[in-house]
This record gives sequence, structure tokens and C-alpha cells, in this order.
Amino acid sequence: MLGWAVFCLILALAAAVLGFGGLAGTFVGIAKILFFVFIVLFVISLLVNALRGRRPPV
Repeated sequence: MLGWAVFCLILALAAAVLGFGGLAGTFVGIAKILFFVFIVLFVISLLVNALRGRRPPV
């Protein structure tokens, strides 16, 4: 997911350099959404693993 966010950010930068302002703004919006979704899923994953309390393998 984070890879997709970085990819959209790179596309936004390329579009901005080439002068496509509207397209760059769209890609930045998509990158922001993907980044925040990634952060939320990461925090949920950390909480689930902390609450589950896995034991190390024997």
C-alpha cells in the first residue's frame, strides 16, 4: 500500500513538472488517501499483534 502511495506521488511530481496541474492535484489526493489508509492499517496491525500476545516458537 505504501508503494502505491509513493508511486502516485512520483506520478504527481512528473505531471507537475510537465505542466498538468489538475492531474498532479488528483494524484496527490490519491497518494494522501493511500498513505492514511496505510497508517491506519499499520496501527491496527500493531494493536492486534500486541493484544494477541504471541509466544516465541520453542
